[in-house]
Amino acid sequence: MYGPLITMGIQGKTLSEDEKKFIITNQIGGVILFSRNFDNPKQFHELCHDIHSLRLKMPDKTPLFLSVDMEGGRVQRFKDPFTVWPPLRKLGDLDNPTLSFLFSQRMGQELRAFGINLNFAPCADIFSNPQNTVIGDRSLGTDPELVAKHVSAIVRGYIKSDVLACVKHFPGHGNTLIDSHADLPREDAELKRLEDFEMTPFKRAFKARVDMCMTSHILYKNVDPKYPASLSDIFVNRILREHCRFRGLVVTDDLDMGALRKHFSIEEIAVQAAKIGSDILLYCNEPMSPVKAIEALIGATAQGVLDKNELNSRIKKIQQFKKEKILNPDPISFEEAQKVLSNPESKELAAAIKSGSVPEKFLTIKS
Repeated sequence: MYGPLITMGIQGKTLSEDEKKFIITNQIGGVILFSRNFDNPKQFHELCHDIHSLRLKMPDKTPLFLSVDMEGGRVQRFKDPFTVWPPLRKLGDLDNPTLSFLFSQRMGQELRAFGINLNFAPCADIFSNPQNTVIGDRSLGTDPELVAKHVSAIVRGYIKSDVLACVKHFPGHGNTLIDSHADLPREDAELKRLEDFEMTPFKRAFKARVDMCMTSHILYKNVDPKYPASLSDIFVNRILREHCRFRGLVVTDDLDMGALRKHFSIEEIAVQAAKIGSDILLYCNEPMSPVKAIEALIGATAQGVLDKNELNSRIKKIQQFKKEKILNPDPISFEEAQKVLSNPESKELAAAIKSGSVPEKFLTIKS
């Protein structure tokens, strides 16, 4: 049963019966939510509660990852009355780590109130190419040390709010021109350049004890000429785990993005991602992809392409991780969640960061 390796999107504002059955039967590891899943706080609270309740119908009742990629700016999945946060670039421009800590702590508190325990954020990408509109103001800035400093603070803010953070897009998406949603970016950078520049913020995040790292769909032809980082044994094992000594969970970017699907089949992608040791295979939008992925994993183990014992060992590691990290999976009461959303200080902080004029009371809080 390889469902625990899968985190998948759902289609609507409620769980369909087919989605419930598939998640329970396959013991799916997590669900990722998008704006299509949010209408209003009451509906959203009920949806999150229903998703978490599915674990009670699974054999070991392990909590699900209930996740989102909520960065602020362009990547803001839930609108008002959730606080609408500015992009990370505003934090980089202000260059105050306390603000970066408060930014993620307050965002995390709102997410956690609804039972969301994992945010695929922050972007640790360095904005090294001014023509890169894919990342743009999603990056904190152009300087590796500045980005590293604030990524570390943001990670600590999420930890403080009891939300798992996931730095992305390893080893760095800041220099690309092609949008990996559409096709595969190809980069000329040598490994030394990546180690000395692009990977600097990731290494700092690892020291800050970030729990997860998302790999990018970028082909670095001078490091691995065959596979993009998200499918590369060189990047995931030799560089991320061995060289960077990352001990957390490795997450793929959405495996249905054009960067991969234009070059590999759904089945090839799933098997290769699992083969190199990815802990979470992410499928955001296509309902049939998780079905095909699980079938491919079962087939590959039967043929000896994948090691069944190794996959089962990885699943046990993930289940143990969840039991240690997600102690109270369910949302708090709707009444209490509404109070978290209506906190005027969160709205004031977001507006202050956006305007660039921050009251002293936010600057004197110790992170």
